[in-house]
Amino acid sequence: MPQSLSLPTVLAGAVLFFVPSLVERAAAADTPDYLAPPATFADPARLERLATAFPAVDQLMQQFTSREHVPGAAWGIIVDGRLVHVGVTGVRDVASAAPVQKDSVFRIASMTKSFTALAILRLRDQGKLSLDDRVDRYIPQLRKQRYPTSDSPPLTIRHLLTHSAGFPEDNPWGDQQLSISEAQFDRLLEQGIAMSNAPGVAYEYSNYGFALLGRIVSVVSGKPYARYIEQQVLRPLGMRDTTLEPAAVAAAQLAQGYRYEDGLWKREPQLADGAFGAMGGMLTSIEDLGRYVGLYLQAWPARDGADPMPLSRASLREMQQLWRERRATVGRTSQGGPDLNAGGYGYGLRVSQSCRFAHVVAHSGGLPGFGSQMRWLPEYGVGLVAFGNRTYTGWGKPFDEAFEVLASTGALQPRQVAPAPALARARTAVTALLERWDDQQARERAAMNLFLDRSLDRRRAEFTRLREELGSCRERPGYVSIENALRGEWRYDCERGAVLATVTLAPTRPALIQHLELQRLEVSAEPTSSACR
Repeated sequence: MPQSLSLPTVLAGAVLFFVPSLVERAAAADTPDYLAPPATFADPARLERLATAFPAVDQLMQQFTSREHVPGAAWGIIVDGRLVHVGVTGVRDVASAAPVQKDSVFRIASMTKSFTALAILRLRDQGKLSLDDRVDRYIPQLRKQRYPTSDSPPLTIRHLLTHSAGFPEDNPWGDQQLSISEAQFDRLLEQGIAMSNAPGVAYEYSNYGFALLGRIVSVVSGKPYARYIEQQVLRPLGMRDTTLEPAAVAAAQLAQGYRYEDGLWKREPQLADGAFGAMGGMLTSIEDLGRYVGLYLQAWPARDGADPMPLSRASLREMQQLWRERRATVGRTSQGGPDLNAGGYGYGLRVSQSCRFAHVVAHSGGLPGFGSQMRWLPEYGVGLVAFGNRTYTGWGKPFDEAFEVLASTGALQPRQVAPAPALARARTAVTALLERWDDQQARERAAMNLFLDRSLDRRRAEFTRLREELGSCRERPGYVSIENALRGEWRYDCERGAVLATVTLAPTRPALIQHLELQRLEVSAEPTSSACR
């Protein structure tokens, strides 16, 4: 939330000074006044309302697969960490016309990268490695690596996780390395890796980098990558249909992959698991992937309580933060309006924001014969997953449309942040000052910096003038917005206008007002977002 909104008239930015009383200092020492309950969803019927859009989502997906000649597909909707809806269409095997079922298993390709990142962070949390460790500590062949420049920093695990290792984008080549043996991988490493940049200066998507992370998981854990993932991630989550080896999938469940060429579906061979499996070898079902996406959604919001996950909630949230930016793009929404998409890469996950959603986490996956995507909104508790068995099935547009359909129910709303007791007290104090200014009350609720910004005399005069011009004012219930427990906005409806109050508290105990802005509104005006318009 910006400190200043583009509203007509800024009347006052009250900044006050406080000398805490002995009673308040004693209370602050016992119970921090900055603590607030976790954010929650206000609508108890949100799932039921969202569910009214599920048939329309199914129709979107079916239309997409028909239009794009996808033999078969499956998709799911996750709400509050639980898979609540599954849709399927078409066939998993063209030759036998076997239909896609809810338990059909598809290859998810590069979505595997988040499993690899999760494994790395699990080992980090156990104290077995650091994200800033040099890669050649674990892969000795890279000690001979020739960097592009003499001032290149050493390659680290963090570089690999964020696609900033300096390796060239390698999707066409990387796809065909999936099944190579560990011995072949060793020979590649001995030859060295071509580099397009010095490590750490740019984003460039690298399958090779995640294959190196898979090798690091094996070296540090003492287990083959696939076994470590099975034991430490898949089993704890109950992901029974998930594997890196196509041969391990029951024939009645396995989706075959195809390319559409010359008006025909031509089958692609199923690549066996190999040394590059950590970058894109995973196969899974909608139910299993729903559990997996639910794991990331359940990490929000930060809260007290047991943390019985394969990875801590804190580390799961860390994976979903932006660590390496990409170039922003501008497009159009399905309604034709402008849509800015900015973001980059977290750890094994893409992280972005659009005009509608401030925090989007996703990853797609594409290999010969398959295309998949998972996407979720952490603050909204809702996610989508989908598989298709056509080469590089692109789910981006139907996912955009599906989220719009879900939003049309009115139930796709973010959690509401709760104000801390300190913010509630600040609101009470501002209301009292607006009704009748009192120097002592002003001093008792303000941080020490604010008198230095503007004198008490000027503040008093601004509040007095505002009251004289607008008459008596009453608080409108609730908050216009709360960015966090210590920063919020609320509205006053007055006899001759309205006022928007914006408050930010200082990082002190007790938490005191460091910024207060009162902005005059017309009676009918409503504060507007600064998002794309």
